Amino acid sequence: MSDTFKGIDPVRLEVIRNALVAAAEEMSITIWRTSRSTVVREILDFSTAVFDAQGSNIAQSARIPVHLNSMSDCLRTILDRFIPLDQWNDGDVIVTNDPYSGGQHLPDIQTFRPVFVDGERVGIVGTLCHHVDVGGGAAGSYYANATEVFQEGIRIPPLRLVDRGVLNTGVFEMLLHNVRQPDETRGDLNAQIAALGIGERAVARMARKYGSASLAAAMSAILDGSERMVRAALKALPDSESSFVELVDDDGQSEEPIRLVVKIIKRGETITLDFEGSSPQVKGPVNNTPAMTCSAVYYALLAALGGEIPANSGCYRAVTVNLPEGSVVNAVFPAPVAGRMVVNHRIATAVFGALAQIMPERIPAAYYAISYVYALQTTNPNGKRQVYFDIEVGGWGGHARGDGASALSCGLHNNTNAPIEMVEAKYPVTFTRYGLIPDSGGAGEFRGGLGLVREWRLDAAEGSLSTNFERFRHAPYGIGGGEPGSLSRTTVTRADGSKIPLQSKVSGVPLKAGDTVTIETSGGGGFGDPARRDPKRLAKDLADGLVTPHAASRVYCAEQDKEEAA
Repeated sequence: MSDTFKGIDPVRLEVIRNALVAAAEEMSITIWRTSRSTVVREILDFSTAVFDAQGSNIAQSARIPVHLNSMSDCLRTILDRFIPLDQWNDGDVIVTNDPYSGGQHLPDIQTFRPVFVDGERVGIVGTLCHHVDVGGGAAGSYYANATEVFQEGIRIPPLRLVDRGVLNTGVFEMLLHNVRQPDETRGDLNAQIAALGIGERAVARMARKYGSASLAAAMSAILDGSERMVRAALKALPDSESSFVELVDDDGQSEEPIRLVVKIIKRGETITLDFEGSSPQVKGPVNNTPAMTCSAVYYALLAALGGEIPANSGCYRAVTVNLPEGSVVNAVFPAPVAGRMVVNHRIATAVFGALAQIMPERIPAAYYAISYVYALQTTNPNGKRQVYFDIEVGGWGGHARGDGASALSCGLHNNTNAPIEMVEAKYPVTFTRYGLIPDSGGAGEFRGGLGLVREWRLDAAEGSLSTNFERFRHAPYGIGGGEPGSLSRTTVTRADGSKIPLQSKVSGVPLKAGDTVTIETSGGGGFGDPARRDPKRLAKDLADGLVTPHAASRVYCAEQDKEEAA
C-alpha cells in the first residue's frame, strides 16, 4: 500500500471519488435509456465502470457485482495478452466476450474506451451488457447440452470495434449475422458505445479541471483508501480458520452433484480462500473461470465486511484466492461456461457458510442462490423469430436481526423483474399467476424469505423453452438450527391438462399453443431454532398468508411444545 493519500486534500479527494462514481452512473443511465432488449432495459443486466490509466477499477455504477468484480480482470487480460496500452488510440473501442480472454460468458459483451486529454491517457471507461442471444445451440445462448464453449455462441476475441472513432462495420455486421435477435443486439451494442462516449467526456472534464497528474494521484489514493478499509475490517476479526462444503444439484448432463469446498484462513489484516477439494470441471456448461469465481468471492467478502467500503480494485489487495486448475472453479479451455451462475451463486453461499463461523452475527442463512434464467423462442405469423428472455429470483435467508426478504434479487446478480404487462405486450404469452409461495421460507427464529411462482401460457402456435435452473435437489441451508428453504421446480401443463415435470437445466423443450409453464423458486433458509420464534411474528405470518396453519402447527407449534416439555 502506497502513501498517495498523504498530501491530497481529503475533501477534494472525496469530491473526485464521487465524481468518478457519477461518471459510471451516467454511463449506466445512458444504457438504460437507449438499449433495445428487455434483458438490458427492464431486467437491468448490465454494468458500467471507470478505470485508471493502467486498468484498475476505480469507480462503478450500482449495478451487478459479478460483472463489476471481474471487469478489471478482463481489461488486464486484454492489456497483457492482446492489445497493450501503448497501442490504444483516442477514439478506440475494444470489444470482447470471450470467457478465456478474461470475460464472463458469451452473452456478456464487454467494451472499453480509453480517455485521452492533450494526448495523454488519463483513464479508461468500460461497459458490460448481457445480450439476449449470441448464437449457439439454444435460443438465449443457454444450451444445456453444450460440452465445449464453441457450442455456446460466437466468441469475440479482444479487437477494435471502433478504430480512432470509426466503426468497424465489418466486425459489427459479422456479430449481427450470428445472433437470433440482430435488431436488439444492434441497439444494445450501440447503447454501450454511446455510454462509453458519455463516460469518456466525464472523465476528461475531471482531468481538465483538476489536472491529469492530480487526477491520477487521486485515483491511486482512492484505491489505497479501499485497501486500508478492507484491511482494518479484517484486522478487527479474530484470527481463525473455517471451511464449508456446498453441493450443487448437477451440471444438467448427469445427476452427479458438484462439490464446492472452501477453506478460509484469516490472519491479521489478510484473508486467504482455498478451494482445494472442489469437483473437477464438469462436462456441462456450469463451469467457472478464475475471473468468475473471484467475482463471487469478492462479493461475499465485501457484503460480509460492510457496505461502507468503496468498491474498487483496491479492495482485492488483501485477499488471496487459491483455485485448483482444471476444477469447476478454475475450468480450462474449452470447457462450456454459459450457465456459470449455477455454480457462481453457490461459491458465494459457500463463502458465506465459512464466514458464518467467524462472524455469525453478520451472516444470514442461505438465499435461493441461482439466477433462474429461461428463454422462450417463438415465431410470429410473419415468420419473424422472437426470443423472450427472463430471470427470476427467490427468497433470502433469515438473519440475526430479522426474517429474510421475499422474492428479492441477490446482490451478486442484482437484477430487477420484467413487468408482466410489458412482457405480454411484446411476446406471445399470457401470465396466469405471479406471487409468493406460502411456506417456502425455511422455518426458524427468523424465517427465510419466500420464493415466488411465475406462470405463463403460450399463445403462439409453438415455441421452444430452455432453462438454467438449480435448487431442485439441494435446498438453501439454514443456520443455527434454522430449517432449509424450499426446493425449486418447473412444470409444463399441456393444453389437455397433463403435467410434465422438467429437469432444472433443459434446452429445446417443445411447447404448443395453450401449454402453461409454471416456475417455482426456492425460499431462503431459516435462522435460529423455530421454537424461539416470537408468537407475534408467527401470528402475522398466518394473517398475511406467508405461512399456512398446517405448516405453523407442524413446525413452529411442534417445536415450541418440545421446548416447553424440556
